[in-house]
Amino acid sequence: MPTDQTNMNLNFDTAHSNPALLPQVSNRLLASLPEEDLVQIEALCEPVQAEVGEVLYEPGHPIAFIYFPVDALVSLLAVAEGRMTLEVGSIGREGMLGASVALGHRQAQVRAVVQRAGTVLRMGAEDFRDGFARMESLQHLLHRYTDTLLAQAIQIAVCSRFHVLEARLARSLLITRDRLQSEKFHLTHEFLAHALGVRRVGVTKAASALQNQKLITYSRGNIEILDSAGLEAVSCRCYELVKENGAIGMGKVFV
Repeated sequence: MPTDQTNMNLNFDTAHSNPALLPQVSNRLLASLPEEDLVQIEALCEPVQAEVGEVLYEPGHPIAFIYFPVDALVSLLAVAEGRMTLEVGSIGREGMLGASVALGHRQAQVRAVVQRAGTVLRMGAEDFRDGFARMESLQHLLHRYTDTLLAQAIQIAVCSRFHVLEARLARSLLITRDRLQSEKFHLTHEFLAHALGVRRVGVTKAASALQNQKLITYSRGNIEILDSAGLEAVSCRCYELVKENGAIGMGKVFV
């Protein structure tokens, strides 16, 4: 994962430049808006391709764009001393990046790194601020969303301090499965080490333990969950809290 600031430029390819060519909305957050408001937001978005490892936000840097993932997955990493990281959340089609702009924050607070390549809808930060100011539906939706995102970040931070690595890895894999809606995905040892705030050898040992229990297969970063129920049993209670229908799950946003 890149940490050198000089190597953090984005290399997006715009999929379309005409808003009329936007794909059918598959971002769940946007799709929750009333049609009239959705049309206004769509007109200000453009779909772009985000590649694995690309850094969308860096702590302390201005937020120029808001992102609504369509089929990409983005990891949110808290950064200490410029190099030590810990994942405090992940954003897929259920959410957005940059919601804090609506609250008056103009600089990113976390590092946002693309975990799975895919399409994101990109919108200028100023356009988003203007839309938020005049759309009551967007205000109510984002208040629920940001509250839930914060609650999940706090829970994951607590998990990282008090729970064993094997349980934390199981929790992280289950959340990734839910975000991607797939039992198979690609996560390197290096990425998991950054996400879990441990050395790569720790990830190797924890992944081997899960594999020996026939809960997952893991080879060259390719992961397949073989026994979801078993993996949930190994995971700490944090997964129960943050999953879709958990006490602080994203399902609460869309009620």
